[in-house]
Amino acid sequence: MTGIRMSTFTDPSSYQANLHGAEIEVLVTTRGDFRAELTQIDLPRLWIQRGRETLPRIFHGAASTTRAAIGFLTAGHQAESHHCGIVAPGDIIVISRTLYNRTEAPCRWGSISLALDDLATVGNAMAGRELISPTHAYKTRPSVALMSRLLSLHERVERLGRAAPAKLLHQEVARGIDHAFLHAMIRCLTDGTPEKATVGSRRHAAVMAKLEEFLASHQGRPIYLAELCAATGASERTLRACCHEYLGMGVIHYLWLRRMHMAHRALVLGSPATATVTGIATDCGFWELGRFSVEYRELFGGLPSATLLRQPGHRPAARPDRFAAA
Repeated sequence: MTGIRMSTFTDPSSYQANLHGAEIEVLVTTRGDFRAELTQIDLPRLWIQRGRETLPRIFHGAASTTRAAIGFLTAGHQAESHHCGIVAPGDIIVISRTLYNRTEAPCRWGSISLALDDLATVGNAMAGRELISPTHAYKTRPSVALMSRLLSLHERVERLGRAAPAKLLHQEVARGIDHAFLHAMIRCLTDGTPEKATVGSRRHAAVMAKLEEFLASHQGRPIYLAELCAATGASERTLRACCHEYLGMGVIHYLWLRRMHMAHRALVLGSPATATVTGIATDCGFWELGRFSVEYRELFGGLPSATLLRQPGHRPAARPDRFAAA
């Protein structure tokens, strides 16, 4: 089924719930007014996404077990992103199963995904060899011409979706765009210059994969350092090094940030009739409530009580600008 969705978000929780192809948690890392715009175009084989964000953030989670995705920056003259410890400037394509992507400034990004079986089939047909999704983060630098073609195609299809969605939803137009993207994607993956993983980077990737697996299996409750050391089999020093490489911060700060966002989501979704700031804060592991309020205001720009007391109609949510399907 072909479809187009264009949405605007003012809350990271709503944003993460609408991202395709992965179970992702979005952690905003600096104070400010968060706003994200997301364009999603589903073609017969490919899922295309383009995102724009106003604040630095971390994406973390796991990619779909049935799809392979590539990611890249869609605009020049913006800060580099970091993917699983790999610096990823605008001329780089990154593909991986475990997702740790962080930005240090407002960002514009894009992605393309397709089923793993399709990747293998198309790889054999176009490149003469089977392509598989790598177990570790993989980045490649295609030629300038190939990367420019992919970025141009990505942008043109978004413009078409905004200006003439009915045309994009035409069966043969959608199939033609689908095949054009497949060709551009396979060329970039097979003609690019890959960066080989080192022994150290593979070891850190294994630690972060275990960390992510543990966090995913314990969603909804605070996690502490001793638990992570036991679950990953890594010392605090190793975890600290891995988190600095992947997330740009130490493991203690990362766990604090995760708990702050957990509290924020609970306050956004909570009802003043049944929930309290004290109850939510303590459920998330904060026992110094005065300090929690100060840190919450510094990160989210308002008191936790103000978040909880917002009327349901004013709670952040996705605002679809246009949707069409065929």
